[in-house]
Amino acid sequence: MTAATTLTRGGRSTLARARVGKLIRHAIGVAVFLLVWELVSRTGLVEWLPPASTCLARVISLAFDPEYLTDLSSTLLAAVIGLPLAILVAVPVGLLLGTVPVVEEMTRAIVEFLRPIPSVALIPLALFLFQPDINAKVALIVYAASWPILINTLYGVRDVDPLAAETLRSFSFGSAAIVWRVSLPSAAPFIFTGVRLAASITLILAISVEYVVGGAGGIGAFLIQASTALDDQAMIDVIAVLVWSGIIGLIVNTLLLRAERRLFKWRNA
Repeated sequence: MTAATTLTRGGRSTLARARVGKLIRHAIGVAVFLLVWELVSRTGLVEWLPPASTCLARVISLAFDPEYLTDLSSTLLAAVIGLPLAILVAVPVGLLLGTVPVVEEMTRAIVEFLRPIPSVALIPLALFLFQPDINAKVALIVYAASWPILINTLYGVRDVDPLAAETLRSFSFGSAAIVWRVSLPSAAPFIFTGVRLAASITLILAISVEYVVGGAGGIGAFLIQASTALDDQAMIDVIAVLVWSGIIGLIVNTLLLRAERRLFKWRNA
């Protein structure tokens, strides 16, 4: 066994121990939070708060609830459709703004005007313009998710090494080739970060539209139906749905973060 092999195995072992320790600390933190939640509820410090054990039992049962799974699939469908469309819209626009300064200057006022508008405030307009409701959800998701992708693409293009672009120009490469061979690869880590940020927005917007519409399917509609009972079970259902929404968001973010680390190892080197 060579010294290099020994060092490699030792490094992997250290990394594995660090990951296990991190998971243990996370688990302890969650356990302490649930224990405090249970004690606060059982002792009556917060009368309206149901026990953590009861809510967790409902979280598990929702995984086998056909009605909830149908609503969940409706919400995820809108997110799965909207996010790729946002990428297709935002990345080319970001590349254009980042590589053509004149266009960026001409559109800066429009971008700065549209970007701060809360997406939730556009729900009535989207419902008026797009039918059925799934189209309104997708349209709002595309609008809201495009901004972090576009801004990250723009900054990624600006971070491109000018020497690399000038080198290609000296070999008679055109602007399109420079964008494809230099700008896009260099901006790719920034773009992926924007996609990861946009992924959380897609779920928020989909649920928000469903909640406002009420009659449409989805997690938002499930929340409305659950909360109309105005009893203890309604609170348990609402908390359980919120927990599932957080779990889904955490899973998506974790998967995208791992993909980002694998695809762009050189960035963290």
